[in-house]
Amino acid sequence: MPSNTNSINILLAPNAFKNSLGADEVAAALAEGLKQSKIEATINCCPVGDGGDGTGKILASHLKARKRIYKTVDPFGRPITAPVYYTSDQTAIIELSDASGLKLLQPIEYDPLRANSYGTGILIKKALDRKVKRILLAVGGSATVDGGTGMLTALGIRFLDREGTAIQTLPQDLTQLQNIDLSGMDARLQLTELVILCDVKNKLLGPNGAAKVFGPQKGATPEIISTLEKSLKRLDKIIDLASGIKISSLPHSGAAGGIAASLAALCNAKAVNGTDFFLDIIRFDDMLQGTDIVITGEGSLDAQTLEGKAPLGVAKRAKNASIKVIGVSGQLDSASQKLLYYFDQLININPTKTSLATSLKNTRINLVKTGRQIGKLIKVK
Repeated sequence: MPSNTNSINILLAPNAFKNSLGADEVAAALAEGLKQSKIEATINCCPVGDGGDGTGKILASHLKARKRIYKTVDPFGRPITAPVYYTSDQTAIIELSDASGLKLLQPIEYDPLRANSYGTGILIKKALDRKVKRILLAVGGSATVDGGTGMLTALGIRFLDREGTAIQTLPQDLTQLQNIDLSGMDARLQLTELVILCDVKNKLLGPNGAAKVFGPQKGATPEIISTLEKSLKRLDKIIDLASGIKISSLPHSGAAGGIAASLAALCNAKAVNGTDFFLDIIRFDDMLQGTDIVITGEGSLDAQTLEGKAPLGVAKRAKNASIKVIGVSGQLDSASQKLLYYFDQLININPTKTSLATSLKNTRINLVKTGRQIGKLIKVK
């Protein structure tokens, strides 16, 4: 919508604030604050995602997908229900965290040696039953470091030990992996486009790998990290023998505990930068036309943001279109100076010296307040 002399156009394109509000809730809170400021503006909400937790739901909303609920299991095999979203063009959208995510567990339950992604595999099979042409899998927020073996088991692949027996405890016993039996793999996978939206660039192994970087977030002690690293190394070796693909060298191979890498090697999946894919599929560049100011952000604007998180993608596209960009966040770290290359202004929504617990509790209140402050600043200018 073009600008006019009496009104400016503001596009709200935030990511989720982790452990607090979804991207749509963040946009709504900022919009409320802007309206309270009495600013004369057209305010459009465009919540965004990058493959992280919540991306699937937001993407489904943009694409007007319909939700179906299925019976599946959580990371420990306990019965739960989870959604799959279907678009009119025969695309299924699946959020890994809905069946295999940390959000399903209490912190005391975290156990990455036993948590696996089998439940997400069930959801993929449900989508295949609907004869979809494409599956979009957002993999952020996982509770697992199983290299995707749980998911692949649900899809008919067998991971065998030296006796030719299927390994039962994944990923704990992957160190015993000797062979992979692909004969029972769901044949429909080869006829279906599978796109994995990744929010990290980490590789599978090493100091920046899935076990060492993300294992602690999922409850891994140094001893458990060592076991997970050995399991993933073994998986890397055996998949190489089975498919000729060394998964540890693939882009995004460390995403969601190695899920992206294994699916790429064994199921012809394509791992992509979640931010770019998301912004392209919702036609974000078209939304920028006629926009005067873009406001984006997430829970913490930091070094991880610079690795390609959604707010960075939004800011880059806005700057390329010569549009002013404001970043809002619950926390700014030392990387914020580098972020100023892409953002015109960065705002911490929390008062100084506020505890994390208090910040999370007051996220919505502080976002409304920040929206109101931004509106007043724009009016002055």
